[in-house]
Amino acid sequence: MDIKPIKTRKIYEEVSDSFIEMLKSGELQPGDKLDSVEQLAKSFDVSRSAIREALSGLRAMGIVEMRQGEGTYIKEFDASKFSLPVATALIMKRDDIKELSEVRKILEVGAVELAAQNHLPHELEPIEKALMDMKGAKGRGDVGEKADLDFHLAIAKASHNDMLINLMSSVSDIMVESMRETRRLVLYSEEKSQQLYKEHEQIVAGIKSRNPDGAKDAMLNHLVGVERVIAEYID
Repeated sequence: MDIKPIKTRKIYEEVSDSFIEMLKSGELQPGDKLDSVEQLAKSFDVSRSAIREALSGLRAMGIVEMRQGEGTYIKEFDASKFSLPVATALIMKRDDIKELSEVRKILEVGAVELAAQNHLPHELEPIEKALMDMKGAKGRGDVGEKADLDFHLAIAKASHNDMLINLMSSVSDIMVESMRETRRLVLYSEEKSQQLYKEHEQIVAGIKSRNPDGAKDAMLNHLVGVERVIAEYID
């Protein structure tokens, strides 16, 4: 018999599935605005971080959208997609990590090469700010994830290739999931956490020195390392 170990469900997975049930029952409808994170945490009697995790997963699945300054809203949805619980959907995404890694290598190695060649002096500022924010995150996952995404998107913008920028933006939600998984793992190891930061520093050094080959090598090394960390977790 091929028996797989039973994994304990996490609180955010339970919360996510509760939202799914409300959608299936009609209690929640497209266009509905959700309560604030604080209010949802009180209603579910869970932490705010669990609510944020749940909403992030639902966002990645295309079920909710977060509008800046307005709140979180239910998007148009296809009820047939809700046959699987959110926890299963998230596991399926992890199984697709190889394809995501391949996409990131294609897009980001090319983006950093162009950024090293084409960036304007002021375009280094958001890249370096994101790097400093990563350094200052110190275990705060949501801060580190945002800084990590800001870092990679700022590099894309410095490439001056609009199509590449749009492609990077289109996969940003999936990238956040990859970054979240990576940071969950490396935060348990100070050595790995420092290594992750050094990899980003090397990418910046290649861009600042207008060294396309060095920037490409640094980005590829970083993405291969991310792939390796998550692969170890999945195995």
